[in-house]
Amino acid sequence: MRRSLLLFALLLVGCSEPSKPYKWQLPDGFPEPQVPSTNPMSDAKVELGRHLFYDKNLSANGLQSCASCHQQDRAFAEMIPTSIGSTGEVHHRNAQALVNVAYNKTLTWAHSEMTELEQQILLPLFGETPLEMGVTGHEEEVLARFNTPEYNALFEHAFDTEDASFDHIVKALASFTRSLISFQSRFDQYAYAMQDDALTASEIRGMDLFFSERLECHHCHGGFNFTQSTTHQKQQLDRHPFHNTGLYNVDGKGAFPLSDQGLFTITETPQDMGKFRAPTLRNIALTAPYMHDGSLQTLEQVIDFYADAGRNITTGKHRGDGRENPYKSAFIKGFQLTEQEKQDLVAFLHTLTDEKFIKNKAFSNPFKQ
Repeated sequence: MRRSLLLFALLLVGCSEPSKPYKWQLPDGFPEPQVPSTNPMSDAKVELGRHLFYDKNLSANGLQSCASCHQQDRAFAEMIPTSIGSTGEVHHRNAQALVNVAYNKTLTWAHSEMTELEQQILLPLFGETPLEMGVTGHEEEVLARFNTPEYNALFEHAFDTEDASFDHIVKALASFTRSLISFQSRFDQYAYAMQDDALTASEIRGMDLFFSERLECHHCHGGFNFTQSTTHQKQQLDRHPFHNTGLYNVDGKGAFPLSDQGLFTITETPQDMGKFRAPTLRNIALTAPYMHDGSLQTLEQVIDFYADAGRNITTGKHRGDGRENPYKSAFIKGFQLTEQEKQDLVAFLHTLTDEKFIKNKAFSNPFKQ
């Protein structure tokens, strides 16, 4: 019955007037994200993309969907250090939260040329090292799974053709991912809605610490999206949002483990060794573990790491003093906090959680409704 109602509703929409321009769910005064002219936003593409995002049929073996690693209740991240592909292969990077990615200047942890979601989505679908969805070599088999009355109607409404193609699948997934907007945290109520009682005294003290030159957090995690990697219709400045934070120094000369050397892997420029994109801190309390490899478990550990100006690993194959990494960012200088100040800073970071975002039915699994 549910499938019949879905099909009936889609057919009704398909017979209606042409779709209105897409309406971004943004607070007053916030800039709209930039969107490629080859893939303008529409409600129909977002809805198709939502179905595809949660559908395990998109993986070659039918065991994994995008949502397997990007879970709504974790702000579209997951709670394990590094992701596991559809065949069980353990990856070398932590799944990033899909929060306001429509504003990202670059995508993935460390790729200066990966600037559009339509590019990035090809990696989990077709990439073989590491293998995620495993579509390569199974393209026709995967596409055939979407030749159903329900999906035919969704594709027809989104692209004026009921035939599934990977071009349309990628564009729909990109549209849904761009729609994942989060600006309803308690911090937003305080800072933008002018609700002075939205934060406690402790949280305000933590906010003051966060934006202080003493800690310098805001230099890499600044702006309305709490990341230097931000672009939108009113700001197209090309910043370089990659930083070496002193997480490793395995040879005493600045090297990171061979499994992941960050931006250096792309550019082969020595100064890019161990540099990774500074992610948004919105919903950060939900997205542990932290860092590109999930090697820090809690916010308290992250604060201690930056207070120490890096990490000194004394045993094991990755031993080395990251604090002395010659490629480390100049912003990673270290600082001292009292226990109360540390608690205040953690409390502030929790104010960036958007409860409405993680419960928004427009972003949720359509197959469970």
